[in-house]
Amino acid sequence: MNKAAWLAALAGRLQGDGASIPRHPIGACGAFELPPGARVERDIAYGTDPAQAIDVYRPAQADGAPLMLVVHGGAWSRGDKGLLRSVRNKVMHWVGRGCVLASVNYRMLPQAHPLEQADDVALALAFVQQHARAWGADGTQAVLIGHSAGAHLVSLIAADPRIGARFGVGPWRATISVDSAAFDLVPIMSGRHFGFYDQAFGADPAYWRDASPFHRLIAPPSAPWLAVCSSLRGDSCPQAHAFAAKAASLGGQVSVLEVALSHADLNDLLGAPGAYTDEVDAFLRALNLP
Repeated sequence: MNKAAWLAALAGRLQGDGASIPRHPIGACGAFELPPGARVERDIAYGTDPAQAIDVYRPAQADGAPLMLVVHGGAWSRGDKGLLRSVRNKVMHWVGRGCVLASVNYRMLPQAHPLEQADDVALALAFVQQHARAWGADGTQAVLIGHSAGAHLVSLIAADPRIGARFGVGPWRATISVDSAAFDLVPIMSGRHFGFYDQAFGADPAYWRDASPFHRLIAPPSAPWLAVCSSLRGDSCPQAHAFAAKAASLGGQVSVLEVALSHADLNDLLGAPGAYTDEVDAFLRALNLP
């Protein structure tokens, strides 16, 4: 099935996806039952700041396993690597399939502005790649996954390899950005927008461009990229399609997956049974990933 037919087939299948799956309360953190035999090591430092820490979830057996690096959202000012919405379903699904999963914290506003946050995520990616073998994983088979503000941060790193190069980031296998409406900040900041954008990006148009994955993209993305967006929002999918069009103009490919789920549910239900997870898995299977 070609890309156009694949996307067309999705349109009907994703309506109401996950309606019977329990949602995790917003802001809820805590321990949860892991897949059989799996274990977690929490608060591993990847930098010198207390906020620069990861939790690593490992399956019962792993030898050269793919490594999923999950970056939480929260308007660049809040959130946590232990949020159940961010990790539980993903851990149950991918660690249950034999992958290693690392969930990352990073410095946030007002301590660090978004470009510094992207540096943190790049530093974390380099760290997990360098330590992957000790966890039974393969750092070259890393999948970078971010939601909301986290999707913006992983998109910056994936759009501009110079960010990661400063920290020793090596090649990774795929990028999945989940419902970022901030590929291009210039039109956002030039029009009506939520106040948290002002807190994150200020009033300097030069900074808006510098913090925009759209403007950072000057060559084809080096890793396959899936941009998931909520068709229930007015801004997310147009931003994703515009970014994908620019990637295509440079000779690259970014696949856009429109899903009729809310912004929060796109995070919570990734990994839960349903057509949404099935389609993300199809993207990964095409890359010989679980």
